Amino acid sequence: MSKIEAIMPLTLKRAIRKLGHDINTARRRRQLTVTMMTERAGISKPTYLRVEKGDPNVSFGIYCMVLFALGEADRINDLLDISRDETGLLLDEARLPKRVRTQKQTPAAF
Repeated sequence: MSKIEAIMPLTLKRAIRKLGHDINTARRRRQLTVTMMTERAGISKPTYLRVEKGDPNVSFGIYCMVLFALGEADRINDLLDISRDETGLLLDEARLPKRVRTQKQTPAAF
């Protein structure tokens, strides 16, 4: 077990495993072989197999390339859509000033 896996919350491990399983299913639905996927994604076969197992040590970029090879790269845009970030929007609202005042103008020195 790697360092990252040792500290990773179980919910994240499960989510990454599910992503790997979903990638495997999507590949098979498209009738693509592992070799075809490795060529399209530009990665090695062992790395690709780790992706399908949901290995959290595989880089995010590799997962992105695999999604691209499946024609699903546009889904990456929706991972964290800031327009729907409820926590961030609430924090922004809490930081707004209670009042807005104009600054006093200092007379220009001659």
